[in-house]
Amino acid sequence: MRSSPASVAVVVVCAGLLVAACLLAGCGKEKARNETKAGQTAQSQQSQSAQPPQTPQEKEQPKVVQPAPPGTIRASHILVSYKGVDRTEATRTKAEAQKLAQDLLARVRKGENFEELAKTYSDCPSAPGGGDLGFFRKGQMVPPFNDAAFALKPGQVSGIVETDFGYHIINRTQ
Repeated sequence: MRSSPASVAVVVVCAGLLVAACLLAGCGKEKARNETKAGQTAQSQQSQSAQPPQTPQEKEQPKVVQPAPPGTIRASHILVSYKGVDRTEATRTKAEAQKLAQDLLARVRKGENFEELAKTYSDCPSAPGGGDLGFFRKGQMVPPFNDAAFALKPGQVSGIVETDFGYHIINRTQ
């Protein structure tokens, strides 16, 4: 049985929504990280067992872009947490976190790959997926994040947005 790119994309989106739902429900970073790993393992197993070996050219196909459900947007983010904010294991000070967020924003604006920076520097459980949060509706995220994300057009990156979780840089992808 062979999986279509659309079914693999659904698994990825579901894993992203699961992370967001875990964080919003207050289950904490560790559980959300474990849920993300479980989703990625399931996706990996599905794609490995269901598809024949691929040539290097086939592996470099572009990502499948899924249409946005009505009333939703899709965004990725880089979260830089600091000691004392909600649900974090970070040990950096608020000033250190702000400086790192400013440095990362400057790198994004100079053209560095947002997804790779998120994978390397984000403190969010969505980091392994390049910070992808999947699709979400207005009001589903905390107000400062929500307001900033919905003010962006697809392809735009926010400035630094502070929430109870730390500093965010938001990339609206759809």
